[in-house]
Amino acid sequence: MPTTTVARARPDDWRDLRDVRLRALADAPSAFGSTLAREVAFPDDVWRERAAQGRTLLARTVPDDDGRVGGAGAAGVVVGVATVVPSPDDPTAAELVSVWVDPGARGTGVAAALLRSADALATELGAWTLALWVTTTNIRARRLYERAGFAPTGETKPLPSDPRLAELRMVRRIHR
Repeated sequence: MPTTTVARARPDDWRDLRDVRLRALADAPSAFGSTLAREVAFPDDVWRERAAQGRTLLARTVPDDDGRVGGAGAAGVVVGVATVVPSPDDPTAAELVSVWVDPGARGTGVAAALLRSADALATELGAWTLALWVTTTNIRARRLYERAGFAPTGETKPLPSDPRLAELRMVRRIHR
């Protein structure tokens, strides 16, 4: 059975990062502050820079011993992504942004693995808390975050890519 690994994107992962981000924006446009139309127009240099920052986590389904992953190459296929950035307002906090898991990999533990890796990355940034914004209508994601220990702060704001939707801020202490 294939396994899933999570690792930071490296500079040479920029194509995988671009591809998974565009898949995420196409699959769940109301979950992100950006749009597919905006990001599909980004030049390759933007994707190279994002990958080189070392703040994006890529979850890959890795082949088992016989090399099968459903048509993927030896490196596996990217099935999830998350990015952790330092909070601009609080040096003891980090922000979890752009979390997405491929529909075919949902319910398999990929999201939990991304959240564990996000804690490790946030700890390296010196954070004690991890915060995120989730669209209020994204019940599945909200339940995932609640199971992972995130609690709503009560703070809301319009979703930048679609101000008709609201986002809810959630936060948790980092699991060290």
